[in-house]
Amino acid sequence: MSSISISVIGTGNMARTIGARAIAGGNTVEIMGRDRSKAAELAKALGDGASQGEWGATPAGDIVIVALLHDGVVPVVAHYGDALAGKVIVDISNPFNPTFDGLAHREETSIAQEAAKAAPAGADVVKAFNTVFRHVLEKGRPDIFIAGDNAQAKARVEAFVESLGMRPLDVGGLKMAHWLEGAGLITVGLANHGVGGLDFALGVAELSA
Repeated sequence: MSSISISVIGTGNMARTIGARAIAGGNTVEIMGRDRSKAAELAKALGDGASQGEWGATPAGDIVIVALLHDGVVPVVAHYGDALAGKVIVDISNPFNPTFDGLAHREETSIAQEAAKAAPAGADVVKAFNTVFRHVLEKGRPDIFIAGDNAQAKARVEAFVESLGMRPLDVGGLKMAHWLEGAGLITVGLANHGVGGLDFALGVAELSA
């Protein structure tokens, strides 16, 4: 499989984990963060295949993963503006309320849908990675659910997910991102109750004929 160019906006734990898995999968990774020292530190930690990008500049990657807390996603997409034209923007966030028993937004929308409104023409937003705990993403091979309106954009994200050794599962158009965020909430409920721990991921088991 040929190398895929990825830009990660963010320097936190999910940025580190996705970046590391991307490098291990033979891809190139650019790290972009408001704090230049943190971005440089993360790029150095990721090693060969990783570089530091300039905050707010046009990302080098064809796929731009916004690895930020939910309330930072839309403002950052708006801030980058036309620099994201032609890019596939991946929102991985979960907008949980403070008590982790509901979503922060009350309307039937999603962070991904709101990011799409803020994105420039020619950019496509895909929801992905939000139903997987970080350490499972780091060490396991979970199913990755994705949602988006553009088939080509989803195909590019699917190829990236496969490069990580994981299975992408398309759940439909971008409006399904709302329900993926709800599925993220379900993982928290299972961790606190039905499973009683974090060592699991939601997935699909297909029955043989």
